[in-house]
Amino acid sequence: MSLLARLAADPGADAGSWITEHITEIMELAGTHGAVLVRGLSLIDRAAAVAAIRAVIGEGMAEREGFAPRACHEPGVYSSTHWPSDQPQCMHNELSYAAKVPGLLAFACVTPPGSGGVTGLADAAAVLRDLPAELVERFEQHGWRLTRSYNPLVGTAWQEAFGTTDRAEVEGYCAENGLTADWRPDGTLSTAQTRSAVLAHPVTGERLWFNQIAFLNEWTMEPAVREFLVAEFGPDGLPFNTVCGDGSPLDTATVDLINEVYEKHTVREPWQRGDLMVVDNLRLAHSREPYQGDREIVVGMGRPFRP
Repeated sequence: MSLLARLAADPGADAGSWITEHITEIMELAGTHGAVLVRGLSLIDRAAAVAAIRAVIGEGMAEREGFAPRACHEPGVYSSTHWPSDQPQCMHNELSYAAKVPGLLAFACVTPPGSGGVTGLADAAAVLRDLPAELVERFEQHGWRLTRSYNPLVGTAWQEAFGTTDRAEVEGYCAENGLTADWRPDGTLSTAQTRSAVLAHPVTGERLWFNQIAFLNEWTMEPAVREFLVAEFGPDGLPFNTVCGDGSPLDTATVDLINEVYEKHTVREPWQRGDLMVVDNLRLAHSREPYQGDREIVVGMGRPFRP
């Protein structure tokens, strides 16, 4: 069974009305397959894309702890993360490092790229089945740990990531959501959190590889970028890095293996103007491939869930 079901919209139909009329079918297909691509909607501009996403996700979920900047169009509706167009975003489940994650994602294409820029999808259950048993057992036993160093030069400033300029609010958020927070003398912030690497789907009970162990690891960075960041901030000052939950580091072979298994279970569909893709964020990881030209994808997060 394909991970990505397809629906054709009625030509010329109002996008919001068409989605509202077909929302039950859209959600059923996403539940069966993991994702559904609606093609043919008239999403003539960003406002139309935002309205289409709102029709899917409803109230939406505010992002906290984002690892890269993005513009907020409406509560729960954002631009894609501002990430260099020539560098990939490897497979990950959105916000899988947070205490509260979106169960549902919606992507709407306003401007397709000239080339590349695919949002790939990977089957989290199949990835879990194909990873070596000893690796899965290790991470299932100990979880995975994400460390972050917020600085004004790379990634997201802590004020943007936490949506506040009040240190006390940040500390309260961290305490409530299982993060340790360390303020440095220069005013920068370092955090750490340990999360489960394997999740049982709340509806199906299926076991899923649900994390960002490989994507946010230092060995997934371009070597020149990693070398620059280590030289500039030190090995403990990288904007993000991952280790096993027991503190043991990952080597390049392990990170490469995880990414290779993701690749084995990835499906791709090039973006077309007006595309709407609805994704179960628990069942499917997603990526963003390098691209050329302009590219505008509006993103919505909904159905907040605490693993």
